Amino acid sequence: MRSTRYALIAGAAATALLTTACSGAGGSSGGGKSINVLMVGNPQMEDIAKLTKDTFTKDTGIKVNFTVLPENELRDKVTQDIATQAGQYDVATIGAYEVPIWTKNGWLHELGSYADKDASFDKADLLKPMVQSLSGSDGKLYALPFYGESSFLMYNKDVMKAKGITVPERPTWQQIADIAAKVDGAEPGMRGICLRGLAGWGELGAPLTSVVNTFGGTWFTKDWKAQVNSPAFKKATNFYVDLVRKHGEAGAPQAGFTECLNAMSQKKVAMWYDATSAAGSLEDPKSSKIAGHVGYAYAPTVETKSSGWLWAWAWAMPKTTKNADAASKFMLWASSKKYEKLVGDKLGWSRVPAGKRASTYEIPQYQKAAASFGDITLKSIEGADPANPGIQPRPTVGIQYVAIPEFQDLGTKVTQEISAAIAGRTSVDKALNDGQKLAENVAKNYR
Repeated sequence: MRSTRYALIAGAAATALLTTACSGAGGSSGGGKSINVLMVGNPQMEDIAKLTKDTFTKDTGIKVNFTVLPENELRDKVTQDIATQAGQYDVATIGAYEVPIWTKNGWLHELGSYADKDASFDKADLLKPMVQSLSGSDGKLYALPFYGESSFLMYNKDVMKAKGITVPERPTWQQIADIAAKVDGAEPGMRGICLRGLAGWGELGAPLTSVVNTFGGTWFTKDWKAQVNSPAFKKATNFYVDLVRKHGEAGAPQAGFTECLNAMSQKKVAMWYDATSAAGSLEDPKSSKIAGHVGYAYAPTVETKSSGWLWAWAWAMPKTTKNADAASKFMLWASSKKYEKLVGDKLGWSRVPAGKRASTYEIPQYQKAAASFGDITLKSIEGADPANPGIQPRPTVGIQYVAIPEFQDLGTKVTQEISAAIAGRTSVDKALNDGQKLAENVAKNYR
């Protein structure tokens, strides 16, 4: 089924995208020696943009034109380009949410066969949760993982020590709220915790939904009854909003992953609940003031045994590309063991885009660099259960999202209202009551 969201995109954005396809960042040049790559502006992507010219391009002769965008902008841009089949990009970073939906629509090249033909790639080394999340209903691989992640709590060990606080390895959310209150103001200008407040299904929506799950809530019941204003969903959202308003980062309504990473690494917050992939940046002394002084704990819980999410930023190839051979060579290189070694040698082993290969966790240099977070990251990824992330059956898979096309629009609109509640412009009750109506309209398509 093609969602209303994608239908609107195809109709309204086609003209604009086809026009820009001929501009500077537009269509690929002939001969397969130049490809256009669209990717999210996370640290790991910024690293590959710096390393490609003197390594991959030098070895293959293939020039790579990168377009790097913030997460929300990336999601809109890549959806528009692929849904309208504008053909502006040969490779794009997408995630576990998009792969099964876009594969069903016939928008993506199958990539498993390329991986099978490259013995050095070692497809069997990829972690099973990553392969499963990036495969279509036919069992074929449609995206190659660049890095994988779950979620966990990161905290400033020096602050905790000074306050005489021991953070449990498996904390509850109430314990974290209590600790946030105690460490708020521990150092000049320091807040207790950073939690995303920036609207977006993949920004605020990701950590919030993992909190909703462990509080006993869900977006929809198994038989597609909307639950956005249910008691459990409200309790979780009120907890999240109250915690951010009382002890969260400055400018919380505009804080997403990048802003929280900066706040934590620059000692502006004492704790941060977010993606496990952030650890590599926090442990890099070139960019982080707390490298070597960060503690890690499993994602906080309430009613569930675990609550970490599961995600992979992965390389996908739109069906519209005219440079499949060159694009596949880039993707295989970018997800390879060889690339991980390059990052380790050139930039430092803590910055390796991990979470996708079993062998990564056996590399002595990486084990040393990731001693404080490697094991908990791997166990969080392996322990995530997209089919059963809460306390009740779900209509689809997905921990921090609902795996239907409409969720991209629904999640973003609901989190816009919740972000407004964080800013004090509306109440949580009103935000969720409005969100319930939107969710009910979506549910009608499936009942």
